[in-house]
Amino acid sequence: MNLRKFAFVAAALALASPVLAESRVQPAVEPGGDIPKTFHPTVPPIPKGGDIPQRFTAPRSEFQYVRREVTIPMRDGTRLYAVLVLPRGRGPFPIMLDRTPYSADKATSRGTFGPLPENILSPLAAELVRSGYIVAYEDVRGKYKSGGDYVMNRPLKGPLNPTSVDHSTDTWDTIDWLVKNVPESNGRVGTFGTSYDGFTTLMSLVNPHPALKASVPMNPMVDVWKGDDWFHNGAFRQEMISYVYGQTATKSSSEDWFSNAYDDYDTYMRYGSAGAYGQAMGMEQLPFWLRLTEHPAYDEYWQDQAVDKILGSRPLTVPTLLVGGEWDQEDIYCAPAVFLDAKGSDNGNLHFVLGPWYHGEENGAASTLGPLDWGSDTGKWFRQNILFPFLDEHLKGGPPANIARVTAFEVGPNQWQRLPDWPAACVSGCPAKLTPLFLRPGRELGFDTPAVQSVDSYVSDAAKPVTYRQRPNIAPYSSGSSWRTWLEDDQRFAEARPDVLTYETTPLQAPLSLKGAPLVHLVASTSGTDSDWVVKLIDVYPAQYPQKADMGGYELGIAMDVMRGRYHADPANPQPLPPNQPVTYTFALPNVDYVVEPGHRLMVQIQSSWFPLYDRNPQTFVPNIMFAKPSDYRPATQKVFSGPAGTWIGLPVVR
Repeated sequence: MNLRKFAFVAAALALASPVLAESRVQPAVEPGGDIPKTFHPTVPPIPKGGDIPQRFTAPRSEFQYVRREVTIPMRDGTRLYAVLVLPRGRGPFPIMLDRTPYSADKATSRGTFGPLPENILSPLAAELVRSGYIVAYEDVRGKYKSGGDYVMNRPLKGPLNPTSVDHSTDTWDTIDWLVKNVPESNGRVGTFGTSYDGFTTLMSLVNPHPALKASVPMNPMVDVWKGDDWFHNGAFRQEMISYVYGQTATKSSSEDWFSNAYDDYDTYMRYGSAGAYGQAMGMEQLPFWLRLTEHPAYDEYWQDQAVDKILGSRPLTVPTLLVGGEWDQEDIYCAPAVFLDAKGSDNGNLHFVLGPWYHGEENGAASTLGPLDWGSDTGKWFRQNILFPFLDEHLKGGPPANIARVTAFEVGPNQWQRLPDWPAACVSGCPAKLTPLFLRPGRELGFDTPAVQSVDSYVSDAAKPVTYRQRPNIAPYSSGSSWRTWLEDDQRFAEARPDVLTYETTPLQAPLSLKGAPLVHLVASTSGTDSDWVVKLIDVYPAQYPQKADMGGYELGIAMDVMRGRYHADPANPQPLPPNQPVTYTFALPNVDYVVEPGHRLMVQIQSSWFPLYDRNPQTFVPNIMFAKPSDYRPATQKVFSGPAGTWIGLPVVR
């Protein structure tokens, strides 16, 4: 103890006393300091051939996959670029082929490079590799590293495509090459893809290769005039202009679209018509944009490309799993339309899945959708219980998957159901079995036929269009956009407007189960000579909702869509509307599998614009709305008729 005290005191004195500090031992200093007058480092000579070896073997022994790049010859000599991601091992493995316009390289480098499939692939593709599948991504003709010419949604060989090739032939040639040149293959191939890739997947079913044993088109582009990307019942989806620009301006999609305002509402109002905006962006240089603007009606150009009709006209010989989403903001028409047209000649090969998803959500985690919480990961459930059993049966020779003809997620009870057919509400005789929900006097809705006629009106001003969501309307693919979930937005913002008619039931006393496509039977007039009609079927939550307080009074869109009036009689031949005369408009809303719970109300909203998602109708008949002039846009008085011969919504009620 005394020795420690002495050491402490000595150290303190040394620090406190300059004399003691100077008396400490100092190191010797060499004459001339520490820097020599001359220094001769040993420099290794520059290696012959430079610092990059002729061949470098990367450390990949612990990687769980192998990535391989190939080029595949087509029958016309064009070579297409593809990337294969193989499970590490000798196989044999089946191949899952995704033909994409969005870059095979990008599809196989999605994250931070590393040893796991999840490092470079989407969740679905990574699960495929982990489950013993080779995943092949191929750049479609004319995009990224593939040769040839790119044509947006290239039609089948024929009047619209005078060449000798299409997506059907390119898929056939690709599959033929893969099964002959990938030694790890077991000789069986499946096609899959979402959106545009879903379209190419459907094309693989036209004259399919013998090795094609399964197909999974998810949210595919099917009929882009009736209800998918470019139009809905003739109303142009002008928010897709940026997609057309980016996809067709360059082979590598490297030309960036830019907006002139944060809020697309301001941008589109500034330019007026969609055609004027396209011209300002130089889009007259883009052949597909010109075709798009030259064919605003449902003429032969669109009719001959409708994939649901193409597949419905021939037997389906390949086991096919169609996948659709109830809140798909891009291709909501697609999968149900193919199922309805193809199921009559499918030889038992066709299955349909309808999930509670936005566009492509089934490929990853899907436990929520906007404000809705399903209580489980519906995407994972689909892949584990439907997708992989289906693929294993047909591509690996696994046990029968025992998949129902239709598997649909019932919103409300939030449960999956096995169904014998779709739509479940009217398996035969639709729309005769639909249950009419009538507009009634006093802005009411009811299931009893009204005894008297009534008329409600509003002024639709093209200078002040109703927005499709609360402003600001951020461009779909811009940073900060919630485009994926806009269909779940609370519709109270629209109800508050004077140019939106709102009708409502009393609180329901019992659950109301809807399975199918609601049918709009709208009787209305306009003081103009053209008009758009937007109809929304809405579930209104109770004002007090203890399960989730912030959902109190929420107005959730169940099914919503638009019709351009000029096409009501003949989509291929637009005609002016008779001013101030009632006209009957009939069109289907998107498919639903939904239970309206007791205590909730049903609501119908009717309006005449849905901007800027859809271009404004000038409400004056012009030859082509794409190029309407500023003087063409005029206010119009809109009237909606109810009563015994008035407006109703046909509900696909399951009792």
